[in-house]
Amino acid sequence: MINRKILTLAVACFFIHASGAQNKIVLHVAEARDTISKNIYGHFAEHLGRCIYGGFYVGENNKTIPNRNGIRLDVVDALKKLKIPVLRWPGGCFADNYHWKDAIGPKNKRKKIENVMWGNVPEDNSFGTNEFLDMCEMMGADPYLAVNMGGGTVQEAAEWVQYVNHANGSSMLTDMRQQNGRAKPWLVKYWGIGNESWDCGGHMTADYYVNEFKKYATFMTNYNNSEGLFRIAVGPGTEDYSWTETVMSKVPLKMIDGLSVHHYSVIDWSKKSNATQFSEAEYFRTMSEAWRMERFVTKNSEVMDKYDPTKKVALVVDEWGGWYESEPGTNGAFLYQQNSMRDAMTAGLTLNVFNNHCDRVRMANLAQAVNVLQSMILTKEEKMILTPTYHVMEMYNVHQNALMIPITLTSNNYVMGDKKIQAVSASASKDKTGAVHISLVNMDAGKEQELTIDLGDLPAISVSGRILHSDKLQDYNSFEHTDKIKPTLFTDVVLNGTRLTVKMPPVSVIVLTLK
Repeated sequence: MINRKILTLAVACFFIHASGAQNKIVLHVAEARDTISKNIYGHFAEHLGRCIYGGFYVGENNKTIPNRNGIRLDVVDALKKLKIPVLRWPGGCFADNYHWKDAIGPKNKRKKIENVMWGNVPEDNSFGTNEFLDMCEMMGADPYLAVNMGGGTVQEAAEWVQYVNHANGSSMLTDMRQQNGRAKPWLVKYWGIGNESWDCGGHMTADYYVNEFKKYATFMTNYNNSEGLFRIAVGPGTEDYSWTETVMSKVPLKMIDGLSVHHYSVIDWSKKSNATQFSEAEYFRTMSEAWRMERFVTKNSEVMDKYDPTKKVALVVDEWGGWYESEPGTNGAFLYQQNSMRDAMTAGLTLNVFNNHCDRVRMANLAQAVNVLQSMILTKEEKMILTPTYHVMEMYNVHQNALMIPITLTSNNYVMGDKKIQAVSASASKDKTGAVHISLVNMDAGKEQELTIDLGDLPAISVSGRILHSDKLQDYNSFEHTDKIKPTLFTDVVLNGTRLTVKMPPVSVIVLTLK
């Protein structure tokens, strides 16, 4: 049997140094064992900038933007087309200042607060637990709630679980939920206990966090949720594998179901790149940072394997994406940025990494869904546009809950000065109908990559494809030109027996379908 670690290493690290060498992929269909969880294609909504207010929620009294109970219907419809599986809320750093009881009940009686994490702007709490969970039902997405560990209490967290999950009964909290218009429980499964506890969530040490986590996990009980709670612990946001070691070695496996890690593709935190006006050199550095996800996932997985060889605990990458300077003329604390072909490349590469590591990576949440960081959707009053990142997510949703096909990949290098990175990224899967999907990314900004794919013993009689591509790295969709970048039919692929030949344009994302 082919060693999975060797295959992963081949995908990440096997470079061809000779000029003009042939890119090649070999599919190992007989070695397919692991399923790509649909939750890898999850998203994130924080009370930050215009993600919630003006993004997801416009208020019940809005007469110009179609909505249901204040929830924007155009945004909901767009996310449903992605088959959005899971949505994380209310943060992020905002979560450790969030008290859920401030945002339930009649809107005119909710507690008004200040968003001290993101710009000190007013927060009227008109969008709270009921609104979020009802919105998830509208989209068909599982909610993922982030518990306030830094500024909250164990009792507050336990009561939140009871409010949303306890069946109808005589408790004060279930009575409260019914008075607020919800008779049956939502049965929320996914719970993050803290957020970035090593930083904005309390500047804790790993040992201190572990003790707090065990206390919270003990008292957050499942209240008739037949599937139980999926408790997600805070992991590292840098390559601090000692934090992972501490959590995995000191938390009993019966108390933990997931470990959260964060990684942003940032070339310089002190002076981040402009979202649309950037050089090829900046693009190259961003792709280098995006490739770090391969090492970050691999190293964390190696530590987890020491204490959890059966892979019970999921690696949850619940914040990832590009982070650039905020758009000129906007509030810098709102983290609003445009979304270019560079972001499409980051998304395609990152999702391929997650697919290839689906034995351990079983949830991920792009930061963020609307109007913040690497958004899929941008809104401006009644207008809405879909970004290149949205289109990659839509193209790749064929991998959701499909059987991952291990691959070996040899790739040319993309060279910039004395630096080089792998030019081609790929992943493959087989869905329940038997169709095979291969997702490909050519990161090289100037060179077409010709690629051969050895299908092995895969029976295929037809191939079709879609491509996301634009003439310039810096191209993006605007409110004036909403469809400048969108998927189109890809025809530069030839099937000859058990071999595919593909010609990938520079800076392109391609998904092939074999039947």
